[in-house]
Amino acid sequence: MDFGIVLQTDPPARDLVRLMKAAEDEGFRYGWTFDSCVLWQEPFVIYSQILAATSSMIVGPMVTSPATRDWSVMASTFATLNDMYGNRTVCGIGRGDSAHRVVGMPPSTLATVRDCMHVVKELAEGREVLLRDKPVQIPWVRNGRLEMWMAGYGPKALKTVGEHADGFILQCADPAIARWTIGSVREAARAAGRDPGGITICLAAPAYVGDDLAHQREQLRWFGGMVGNHVADLVARYGDSGPVPRELTDYIRERQDYDYSHHGRAGNPSADFVPDEIVDRFCLMGPPSAHVERLEELASLGVDQFSLYLMHDQREETLKRYGSDVIGR
Repeated sequence: MDFGIVLQTDPPARDLVRLMKAAEDEGFRYGWTFDSCVLWQEPFVIYSQILAATSSMIVGPMVTSPATRDWSVMASTFATLNDMYGNRTVCGIGRGDSAHRVVGMPPSTLATVRDCMHVVKELAEGREVLLRDKPVQIPWVRNGRLEMWMAGYGPKALKTVGEHADGFILQCADPAIARWTIGSVREAARAAGRDPGGITICLAAPAYVGDDLAHQREQLRWFGGMVGNHVADLVARYGDSGPVPRELTDYIRERQDYDYSHHGRAGNPSADFVPDEIVDRFCLMGPPSAHVERLEELASLGVDQFSLYLMHDQREETLKRYGSDVIGR
């Protein structure tokens, strides 16, 4: 299993670059960031510094969206980074949550995500593609490579992943939800004539190594609130008795308004509705042995990469413990 780290692009950027370099030294192969350029700093500027400071780490957004940048700009940015640093980027993409909602835009449609993935990949890899009915090609790309990994939870999103994406990002460490979503992606891939095993499965969730479970739950409760934003959209579409597993939908009944000024942060007051059981299921906590046990279960379900959200008060200690007691065990 590969390992990645997910960080917000809070200033100063040099701290993020330092943590990414430390993560590579501990054995992490992927460095991801949030992409909401109003809430945090612009990630693509910082990626250049991360790539310069590391030797082999692959970097990208978890996740970008089709609406925050022109698709030609997105493709050219990835292609430029890849030309400078040797094809060391990956594009995580979804319908858009915080980046959209804080500027008054709804999430993109799945059809738009699908089309964006196709256009950006073709352009970043140097091929001609139709963009707004005009043939477009980036002439200077040589041997470019960019994988498109799509995030999603609902049946239609999972079908889109299986039919069109190079990888699947699931933001949740619950084995029951992982089993359902991965199975849905693979089923869609088979139905589309694609190799299900060719789709990389990346699971992302907060992880906190330590012994004080009550404190860890309070530090990680924000994640259930963030996932709840997406689940609320699914319940609105499918109802609470639809095809989405109850493990993913039941807990949001007490959810009310969500304040994006606390998005992805420990102590988020908009996550008060999230019960301890959800924190325990969605996140990894406790001593290293508990993390290893959960990761082995997830690996048995087909997870290729686990990426840690490090938004809590012991992120450097957790990083080191993962390096010594999980990755390097």
